[in-house]
Amino acid sequence: MKERRSLLLLLYRGGSRLLGPAAGSFLRRRERRGKETLSRLGERMGLAGEARPEGPIAWLHGASVGEGLALLPLIERLTTRGFAVLITTGTVSSAAILGQRLPPGAIHQFLPLDIPRFVSRFLDHWRPDLAMLAESELWPNLIVELSKRDVPLLLVNARLSARSFARWQRFPRFIRAVLDRTTLCVAQTKEDADRFKALGAPTVTVGGNLKFDVPPPPADRDRVSDLAGLIGSRPVWLAASTHVDEEAIMLDVHRRLLRRFPDVLTIVVPRQTERGGAIAEAAANLGLRAALRSRSQTLDHQTNVYVADTMGELGLFYRLTGVVFVGKSLAGGGGQNPIEPAKLGSAILHGPLVANFAEVYRTLDAAEGAATMADGKALADTLTALLSDGVKLRRMARAAADAVERHCGATDRTMRAIEPFAKRVFARQGL
Repeated sequence: MKERRSLLLLLYRGGSRLLGPAAGSFLRRRERRGKETLSRLGERMGLAGEARPEGPIAWLHGASVGEGLALLPLIERLTTRGFAVLITTGTVSSAAILGQRLPPGAIHQFLPLDIPRFVSRFLDHWRPDLAMLAESELWPNLIVELSKRDVPLLLVNARLSARSFARWQRFPRFIRAVLDRTTLCVAQTKEDADRFKALGAPTVTVGGNLKFDVPPPPADRDRVSDLAGLIGSRPVWLAASTHVDEEAIMLDVHRRLLRRFPDVLTIVVPRQTERGGAIAEAAANLGLRAALRSRSQTLDHQTNVYVADTMGELGLFYRLTGVVFVGKSLAGGGGQNPIEPAKLGSAILHGPLVANFAEVYRTLDAAEGAATMADGKALADTLTALLSDGVKLRRMARAAADAVERHCGATDRTMRAIEPFAKRVFARQGL
């Protein structure tokens, strides 16, 4: 019998049970801050918002937008394989974006809070035949309840940063008792695999990063054409998924670029769309003219900064420029996913704080498809060089796209790892 006992895990399970009565008020407070969807609060307490489809179900979970989108190629393969697919996430933005991109045969729900009663209610309704948790989503009650039901649990696209690894090492029996209940861990890299093994995952393999296989975000051709026509021949660059403390830096970069390019257009897509008005106000205070997309303000030749404070339109703006600064990398920390703009033909610029996508950025930097910017001045200088030299810009963008293409294939490797479990599911059901 494997070691599964942990006093800390028992305390966690007991303490989380006591939180159940307070969950409703907690969720309503989050809803007032825009962090939950009022009509779907029940899902966060394990109350299903959809009927369970007939037949075998594969359940996949990713924390938010990036993790959920990374699962799309896997979801498509699983539906083709004959599974109905349930995907859960934990954020409002992920629900909105996945709702637009899920294939037929896939259902989205919000993940229940990690409270035993809610988790049991969720599992009793959906009765998944396979469960897959993406990246570093390790919810102890959820994992224990899956184990009680003998549902095979796979960690897919599994990632564990050096910082998280060090933190878990402080609670070795707790994390071992959790990971010991997993069936298979398909890690992104050898480093991730070694960390999961050291913490107690019984079976670990390396599959690569599913994010490299995600198709580029869609965009309406007419909208792309209309905006491209409004921009015309102006030099243009995009600051994507910016963090709150980066937006002032982006405006300063724009002012620096004006010295060389008087008609330059800066497009800012803030990570938090509700910040659009504050960005426009900050631009006005610097003497810049900003237009807000959320208010349908016109982009014209007098617009200095176009604030794209809308949800789910990054695919549109990635198609309008050949160079993208990817945010949360100069401030906030962790970085955002650069693969999508690279696939759509953009050179990638970023700050040094990219721990959440360290392997991806190392790959792009080594291929010279991306470059690290120490600060706003370095970003302005690099943009000046690239916008002045179309050949150099196109070469860098091509290098980024080629680097991403060379690292595709994680979906194939992950599906090969899943297939033995899929066969058992269908054999048990006589399919």
